[in-house]
Amino acid sequence: MSQGLSACAPAKVNLQLCVTGRRTDGYHTLESLVVFAGVGDRITVSPGPDLSLTVTGPFAQGVPDDERNLVIKAARLLARHRGVRAGAHIVLDKHLPHGGGIGGGSSDAATALRLLARLWQVKPLEAQAALSLGADVPVCMMAPEAQMMRGIGERLLPLPVPPEGWLVLVNPRIETPTGAMFQALERSEAPPAEDQIQPPARAGDLSAFAEWLGRYGNDFAAPLCDLQSPAHRPQIPQILAQLRATAGCHAANLSGSGSTCWGLFADEARAGYAAMRLREEFPHWWVQPAPILGHPDQGDQDGRHNT
Repeated sequence: MSQGLSACAPAKVNLQLCVTGRRTDGYHTLESLVVFAGVGDRITVSPGPDLSLTVTGPFAQGVPDDERNLVIKAARLLARHRGVRAGAHIVLDKHLPHGGGIGGGSSDAATALRLLARLWQVKPLEAQAALSLGADVPVCMMAPEAQMMRGIGERLLPLPVPPEGWLVLVNPRIETPTGAMFQALERSEAPPAEDQIQPPARAGDLSAFAEWLGRYGNDFAAPLCDLQSPAHRPQIPQILAQLRATAGCHAANLSGSGSTCWGLFADEARAGYAAMRLREEFPHWWVQPAPILGHPDQGDQDGRHNT
């Protein structure tokens, strides 16, 4: 295959996240409902003499283009598992804020694995094999299907009825390190959540789905407010308050360990209006409306990303 291949690496959004315990090896176990949004980075792969990576886009600054990048690690993992000796040039067009809890690096790696398997004409890597790259990589390999993620990310259950609607993603352009978030959660007085949370029975019913989200929430939301520096501390509560006060918002919370927040809306018009108002009032925030992916009637879901 001589020509390049390209695809969108969609944002991974945790609409619900509960920490259920900690294993003897130190890894925390989770229960999380994950959806994918129609906004993301773009990965392009083409033949090359060796593995190389170029990073472009509005969020390229600070993203490594060497062996530290998860995309290169994913490429080497696939080559090792499939005995590939060929190289490839990879372009990562970065449109998602890093350190934002929306799986940018993991989704980039998962998309690179899929494209490189086609470029090199080899069998795609199994999701379990990709777990060594990070807990979020296997679930990102399932995109755009919504999933219940359990354990440390190795147990995935697709939702029979994916949730509908639009999201407004908001990031105050501050990063939250995942390790520090888990430490803050351990210092909190919140007990571990129940294991085996049942997926929402009526995810297609927006009101019932929002009620389910309100019941389980995100265990990281409260510790994040305590962890932030005094200069940054008000921003996450402020974002959530702004989203929840917006007309048409059914639910709002933190994604993953932050710092991106999301608001759930019924349609593009309501989400677009909410995003416009937030951008006007807080021009320094990253604000992006996007549909929840995974519905057959959406047609071609690739290639979507907004800046």
